[in-house]
Amino acid sequence: MDTNPESSSAVSRDFLVIELAQPDDFDGFRQAARVLLALNAEPHAVRWRFCQPLARQMPTQDLFAADEAGSVVGRALTPGALDQLPLPPTQPLRLGKSQLSTLRLACCHNLAGRFALCYRWLHRLQSDHRLRLDALDSDWREIERLAKAAGREIHKMHAFVRFRPVPGTEAEGQAMQIAWFEPEHHVLRAASGFFRRRFPNMRWAILTPQCSVYWDLEQLLLAPGSTADQAPGPDAGEQLWLTYYRSTFNPARLKEQAMQREMPRKYWKNLPEAVLISELVAGARGRTQRMLQT
Repeated sequence: MDTNPESSSAVSRDFLVIELAQPDDFDGFRQAARVLLALNAEPHAVRWRFCQPLARQMPTQDLFAADEAGSVVGRALTPGALDQLPLPPTQPLRLGKSQLSTLRLACCHNLAGRFALCYRWLHRLQSDHRLRLDALDSDWREIERLAKAAGREIHKMHAFVRFRPVPGTEAEGQAMQIAWFEPEHHVLRAASGFFRRRFPNMRWAILTPQCSVYWDLEQLLLAPGSTADQAPGPDAGEQLWLTYYRSTFNPARLKEQAMQREMPRKYWKNLPEAVLISELVAGARGRTQRMLQT
């Protein structure tokens, strides 16, 4: 089965189209999957699409829209609409916290067929509960691969987001702190809780191309996506941070391969300290040689 719903524009009228609210709408997916499993909807008869209402430039994510032959848009169902359908009495499918967490992260991946993959595994699990314990199942291994990639991106976001104050946006005596980040996957909402807990008394916003999030000291608010030129430039405090970074750099502990593994180059362009890395690495080699020669 082709799990990528965008791989073909030839869409049968018999397909049931489920429309999710966001690219990472796991709660909507879970709600819809519960109903579809109760109805025993076959995976090959279900197509998943999602809205991108906050994207800066909303790409066409939907090949199920109107064409000359007719439209199925009117037949697309949201998870809420599915909940209104009468369901036969069934035993709900129950998963452990670890499996739910893995599915949630997998749905944050940017793979177009992620929702189809997750539903296919759930449908198979409903027919054969032994799959719950099969760590080598091909669908589950792919779900785990997606989840690990999304989880790594969340970890990198926590590590590499850098806030900068924006002049002229002071509210209640506190400047707004804004960061720019370019995640590979749809992880902004999943990663935002970390910053809310870490900076509860600071007004901040994280801008990404897909969408942005804003903390107003009371709640997290979603906002449209942005571009890099909308993020603030360097400020005076950044020079202090660079001075600190330079002074704490220890050449004796430098492991270049490990550093590039933990801090891939794709993140460097948005890190203030990246301007120092090449210089410090080059200097570290010379300092290390001098220490070994003495």
